Formats: sequence, structure tokens, C-alpha cells
Amino acid sequence: MARILAIDYGEKRTGIAVTDPLQIIASGLTTVSTKDLLKYLKDYVSKEQVERIVVGQPRRLNNEPSEVEHKIQQFIIALNKELPEISVVRIDERFTSKIAFQSMLDAGVKKKDRRKKELLDKVSATVILQSYLYNR
Repeated sequence: MARILAIDYGEKRTGIAVTDPLQIIASGLTTVSTKDLLKYLKDYVSKEQVERIVVGQPRRLNNEPSEVEHKIQQFIIALNKELPEISVVRIDERFTSKIAFQSMLDAGVKKKDRRKKELLDKVSATVILQSYLYNR
């Protein structure tokens, strides 16, 4: 089986999570600069077999898209051009940052480490991927 990637897209940084080849366990992979995201994904896919990319869909409480949605749509268009063989799925990502932060608290992550935005982005991507795996 091929892996599934998940993306917590941000204007500056993007968190990435990945499953194991059997698509059972979601793990944080990395955080990359958003301007380097497409290049990173192309490199990753050239080394690992990936069948799907799950992209978080940020929404406000009133169910309207967030401000960053337009940039995410542009990214997905570019992603589909560069990697047409990999399907892209969207999943609601409301509250993932709060869930990720609480997960870090529950895991005993030190306060100094919790301040690192990169870690929060990676854990948020993991929460998005776990949610996708649970609901598919």
C-alpha cells in the first residue's frame, strides 16, 4: 500500500504528516516553508509511494471559508498539475490547532517546545490525518 500525506497549510509554514505504508498510523513528518512546499512534496513522492494527499480546509465557526482558502485553492491547482497521479482530498480542519496544542500538553511537551510554531503545525497536520483515517 502507499502512504497518505496530510497538509496543514499556512501562509508562512506548512505542517506535514504521513501514514505508515499500511495506512494505520499517522505521524508528524515535518514543517516546511510554504514557498518550498511543492518542491518538498515532489521530492518526497519521488522517494516514497503516496496515493493521496489530504489538505485541511479551514473554516470559520459560521462555516464560511477562512481568508487563506484562496491560497490553498491556488496551491491545489499547482499540486494537481505537478502530481496528477495523486488524488487530493479536503477535510474540515476546524479546531485542529486547539486539539494539537492540547495533545502536546497531554503528552508532557515542555513549555519551551510548545512555543515552537513548527511543532504545532506538524502536530496539527497529524490531527488532520488522524481525523481523515478515522472517518474514511
